[in-house]
Amino acid sequence: MRTIAMVNQKGGCGKTTTAINTAAAFATQGQRVLLVDLDPQAHATIGLGYDPDAFDRTVYDLLSGAENSLHAVVTHTQTEGLDLLSCNVLLASAELELGAVPGKELLLGRGLADARQDYDFCVIDCPPSLGILTLNALVASTDIIVPVQVHYYALEGLKRLLETIRVIRDRFHPYSMENISLLLTFVEERRTFSRQIQQQMREIFGDLVFDTVIHRDVRLPESPSAGESILTYAPRSRAAADYRALAREITDGEAKPDEQCAGSVIRRGIQKHLVNLFDGVWIPKGARTYRPGIIEST
Repeated sequence: MRTIAMVNQKGGCGKTTTAINTAAAFATQGQRVLLVDLDPQAHATIGLGYDPDAFDRTVYDLLSGAENSLHAVVTHTQTEGLDLLSCNVLLASAELELGAVPGKELLLGRGLADARQDYDFCVIDCPPSLGILTLNALVASTDIIVPVQVHYYALEGLKRLLETIRVIRDRFHPYSMENISLLLTFVEERRTFSRQIQQQMREIFGDLVFDTVIHRDVRLPESPSAGESILTYAPRSRAAADYRALAREITDGEAKPDEQCAGSVIRRGIQKHLVNLFDGVWIPKGARTYRPGIIEST
């Protein structure tokens, strides 16, 4: 089983989006895939249409030792071949609870040991930090993918991440972490800055940068509201084609042209009423300040 950790301590780089859609793309290839949500925000869980608070057992129970069987905490998703190891806010306490546990960096790897015979790929969505949870993912992984937004701030953060990976690799031999790849996200070919970043990244990092890039696509932020990956929500979109191409490049070692799906229903716009999202949530009244020139409705 290849275990791929999606890592970047900078938020907003497309890490969770890439984790969900790469896992779904593997599944559409006929691979058996386990998606591990290791981010306490539970966005990978939410992105596949699940309520994090509805789970009695999550990856937290696996890490804390409350549950020893991986199969007891795995959920079969609506995408054939794709299973989910969910999480919720309880995972946020793991950073404190596991700090003094001997061998804390090996907990996830041990918990995933039972999955090696059942899955071809395991994709881990890491939190946007370099704490114990991300350390567990790095040590358990065979491959590391770093989604990098074509933005200057993202490149500054990449320097620190690569140095951290080097330190961890030296510390936890034989976990060499040699299979590190960079994935460029939010690419806009028509913008000069985006093209310049792509060119310089390839000059600096060479073959570490995937040939496949993920283009900015309005359909990507829509798909989580439908609780689906882009592969099922908008299979004919450019983003879906990008993630299918990425999956092929990972499995075959080379990028290949994508054949667009035909005959699918095109959906546009948000797929969930926001009022349902905030149902039962306390909302302060009269919190808005008066803005001159704006007529408030009565």
